[in-house]
Amino acid sequence: MQPHVQSYDERLTAPAFWWLIALLSGAALALILLPLGPMAMLVGLVAGSALSAVGVSTYGAARVRVVADSLVAGDARIPLSALGEARALDAEEALAWRSYKADPHAHMLLRGYIPTAVRVEVTDPEDPTPYVYVSTREPDRLVAALAAASAPGRTS
Repeated sequence: MQPHVQSYDERLTAPAFWWLIALLSGAALALILLPLGPMAMLVGLVAGSALSAVGVSTYGAARVRVVADSLVAGDARIPLSALGEARALDAEEALAWRSYKADPHAHMLLRGYIPTAVRVEVTDPEDPTPYVYVSTREPDRLVAALAAASAPGRTS
């Protein structure tokens, strides 16, 4: 049995200005609760900011990893044996594949704030998923990690 060596790991964190939006959401709730008094306003500020921050953090917690024999994209763990060719997509191609070229049966780990992606063919005949679309800031590195992990006779 081969040890579980991790060859690629990326967290798809939300952009910094989303955290500002979370804080502004708390401020908006505080202003809505202002007529109820300063304590309600303070509770609204804290609760609204905290809930918004949890939402931003949760959305930005998606990870892309190539670990041992799998591509892990968010909650999906896909065996490399079920995957075919991986192709890095520049911003223009990634936009096309997440819009008018998108297949509704594809598995997509999509983050609109990340302009580049990787598209990986699914070769498993039992799987109706035609491809996996993964948003990534480093598409060439992910493609290289997938190729290295899939290579026959690789050393882990």
